[in-house]
Amino acid sequence: MARSPIAVVDDDESVRRSTRLLLETFGYQAAVFESAEGFLRFGPLRDTSCLLLDVHMPRMDGLRLQSQLVAKACGIPVIFITAYDDQESRRQALQDGAIALLGKPLTDQQLFEAIRSALRHD
Repeated sequence: MARSPIAVVDDDESVRRSTRLLLETFGYQAAVFESAEGFLRFGPLRDTSCLLLDVHMPRMDGLRLQSQLVAKACGIPVIFITAYDDQESRRQALQDGAIALLGKPLTDQQLFEAIRSALRHD
């Protein structure tokens, strides 16, 4: 199990709520944020065991957040979850080290397998 929280960054409240419940069902601790900026204000970034991140959000999108984390050498494993799976976003996310880019809707099993992979990577 994850020692530190899995962070969920998504501008959709229903996605944050349902993902938090699912993570808790899996036995993980979850921390949810409605924006990339909110996550960046979170104190112990390096203590985040994994980041579940939406690609398209207002202001700072998920890809820009990922590139900032890479520049800061945070080393947080990132899993993107998106309803807009386009080739350019996929290429950029994976090139910058994302563990996976999962399209919505996704199954609990897909998410669980991606998280297990991310936590092994960590």
